[in-house]
Amino acid sequence: MGDLVVGIGARDGVDPDTVLAAISAVVDDPTELHALATLERKATESSIAIAAAELGVPVLGFTADELSAVDVPTPSGRVAAEVGTPSVAEAAALLGAGGGDLLVRKRARNGVTVAVARNVW
Repeated sequence: MGDLVVGIGARDGVDPDTVLAAISAVVDDPTELHALATLERKATESSIAIAAAELGVPVLGFTADELSAVDVPTPSGRVAAEVGTPSVAEAAALLGAGGGDLLVRKRARNGVTVAVARNVW
């Protein structure tokens, strides 16, 4: 198991292949993955759960309050209005990595936003 945590924000109804494509756009080697991280209510959403199962990593879920407490480089007012936190992907990646370094700022494609942080433990 690797030391990278991919934070994921996804629109409802996005399919697992789209989630996997977004992850592969920011992580070259899936063996470097430690976990996927997202908004708590999305942690069990089939597309993210299926992607995690295919990659062999757990999904970490965080509440909007937990995510809101994380200082991120690119907060979004639109995301805050929709889900109650100005960041899902970046904040989830940082929380999932135990406060490690953000290696990849959020990148959005096809309804999926991803960011990558390096685990500190």
